[in-house]
Amino acid sequence: MSTRENGSEEEPVIRDNRKIDPETGQVRETAPAEATGQNDKEQTDRSSSSSSLASDLASIELATQLAERTADLQRLQAEYSNYRKRVERDRAAVKEQAVAGALAELLPVLDDIGRARDHGELTGGFAKVSESLEAATGKLGLSAFGTKGEPFDPTVHEALMHSYSPDVTEPTCVEILQPGYRIGERVLRPARVAVAEPEEPVADDN
Repeated sequence: MSTRENGSEEEPVIRDNRKIDPETGQVRETAPAEATGQNDKEQTDRSSSSSSLASDLASIELATQLAERTADLQRLQAEYSNYRKRVERDRAAVKEQAVAGALAELLPVLDDIGRARDHGELTGGFAKVSESLEAATGKLGLSAFGTKGEPFDPTVHEALMHSYSPDVTEPTCVEILQPGYRIGERVLRPARVAVAEPEEPVADDN
């Protein structure tokens, strides 16, 4: 018994892949199977291109967000740094002002100690107390200034007496009536001095 008679053999499928129609002689259009294959390939390419574009856009958006967050962080860090410096500067200014106010109240006491020392009255236990007080004020930054013979400077000297002298060539502090005090560059009290200037030349009548 043949295979065809048994009914187990399938009918063969014949496809005419000729590009020219033998009956009309015209060029045939692309076979449906080939067109379908090309369409599938084009669709796959478009899908791959679309996926790549979406991935690129996501990367760009992520990079933009990262740059914005970094800029925000840097701006906040700069603002915090400026705030901390401003707080430290204000704290230092308040401290200096408080110390200056306290030391300014002690200046009359230091003046009394200086006068007592000049008159030889600072002896015994009072001498120890005065030394301790002067050492304590020195640790807080207080320093005295004003020396006999130094040039007169109106920014740190206060002239209480004025005279002329042939022994000076410029306005000079010839006597320190009361020492001045400063903290660092800040003058708490100017030195009170007697000032002498060079003698004026005598006019020649001839």
